[in-house]
Amino acid sequence: MIPQDRHVPEHLLLVRHGQTQWNREHRLQGQLDSALTEEGIRQATTIARRLDGRAITTVCSSPLGRAMGTAAIIADHLGAELVEVAELADLHHGDLAGLTWDEVDLRFPTAREERAANRYGWAFPGGESYAQARARARRALSACGWAASGTPVVVTHEMLGRMVRAELRGLDIGSALALRHPHDVVFDIDRGVETML
Repeated sequence: MIPQDRHVPEHLLLVRHGQTQWNREHRLQGQLDSALTEEGIRQATTIARRLDGRAITTVCSSPLGRAMGTAAIIADHLGAELVEVAELADLHHGDLAGLTWDEVDLRFPTAREERAANRYGWAFPGGESYAQARARARRALSACGWAASGTPVVVTHEMLGRMVRAELRGLDIGSALALRHPHDVVFDIDRGVETML
């Protein structure tokens, strides 16, 4: 187990996992899993090549298969150590995981309205809220800071990634929830300043 008492890295490279089958089907994944597509594998390989020459020695990853698969491609290409960080797992979608929003509307008819009223504080039924995930993102950053020597690559998910970026950049709730992270983009975050690679 990685100690949680070290400061967060001042500089890291944030990656979202490659495309999955459920991404293509517009299904909520949360902490369930779906395999990387051929396109997802290509995206991970392209990102790995984009990181050449950066002296990366550590890749921290969510334990979920789609992230670990992406992280393994990157770590293998760079010759870096792959470290699993449980706190980097995606926002827990609870009973909604595996469903499309149309299926959610049929099974949980009030969920979208409740979520829209308090997107940050609303917890997925049987799952967690963004507020809870932000606290977990803080712990994940500390774990990565402890595990890494130099600038780590952090492989996570779009929803949890929003909270990681919010923590590193000091963003308010509205700004954090407005963030997007395409599958083939690397965010270079250095002392609170974010650029896209």
